[in-house]
Amino acid sequence: MLSRVASSLYWLSRYVERSDGMLRMLKINYASSQDSIQEFTWKPVIRIFSSDDENELLTIQHDSRAVIEYLLLNRENPNSILNIITLARENARSVQEHIPKDLWQCLNEYYHTVKDEKLLWYVQKDDPITALDILIKQIMLYHGTADSAMERGESRSFMKIGKHLERSIQSIDILDIKFSSISTNPDLLTDIAYWKHLLLSLGGYELYLKTYRQGFDAKNIIELVMLNNDFPRSALYSMNNIERYFGRLKSENNIEHYNNLSFKIGRLRSMITYSSVNTMGEEQLHDYLTQIRAELFGIGNSLNEYYFANS
Repeated sequence: MLSRVASSLYWLSRYVERSDGMLRMLKINYASSQDSIQEFTWKPVIRIFSSDDENELLTIQHDSRAVIEYLLLNRENPNSILNIITLARENARSVQEHIPKDLWQCLNEYYHTVKDEKLLWYVQKDDPITALDILIKQIMLYHGTADSAMERGESRSFMKIGKHLERSIQSIDILDIKFSSISTNPDLLTDIAYWKHLLLSLGGYELYLKTYRQGFDAKNIIELVMLNNDFPRSALYSMNNIERYFGRLKSENNIEHYNNLSFKIGRLRSMITYSSVNTMGEEQLHDYLTQIRAELFGIGNSLNEYYFANS
């Protein structure tokens, strides 16, 4: 497979996965803002998903509609849903012969839905949840089509690696930001709504209730998000899948590069697998997550160097 094709498939998947995480986070936080008695702040969401000057954006941190519009539809924000889905569509268009026609149509429809002016009306004048739900359904349609129609070959492996790499980075960022907020506001440790919204934003609320019967606890949440292999957004589940799909790319033509990157992936998977909530600890959690994030970016950089010719 050409490096250009592999790169486009990988980034197509990463962009779609990034939009999925953003949409779910926006939906849960908007619902939370409507239930909040005190003034609601969007600062954690801005820190996670904005690549622009954070200080300037904090001027709108209490305006839910303004934040949603900025992260959803602002053309000047390089990390808005509109812009990243435009990039995803451009990558898909360049490799149409490597993906099913149905998948291209799903992504093309997602792109045109994001550009629909009615979404802006929902965000500014009506119910932003309606706009977010419309886009979330497009994501679900995309994932269903990709899983059912995509051939099980190199193309799918690169897409799966991109998906799980992006997903693990998002889960770690969300966990880090949420626990960093506790250091400045210890009362959040006993705030049931705070933990509930964190789990809902990651899609782990129902699994948490089934797994932990004793109520909300910070250590249990860390364990779920980092170490639970039954949770599809946990760091361990993502690393297991990255290792699984990367193993399918082994070829005698690139054995040296394959071994180098396989070592990095295996080392990180082992680092997570043999960690425990006690060794992470709430006080050391930020340093631990920072290290894991750096390793994930290192894997992404190695993919660029060895497989995508973007070094």
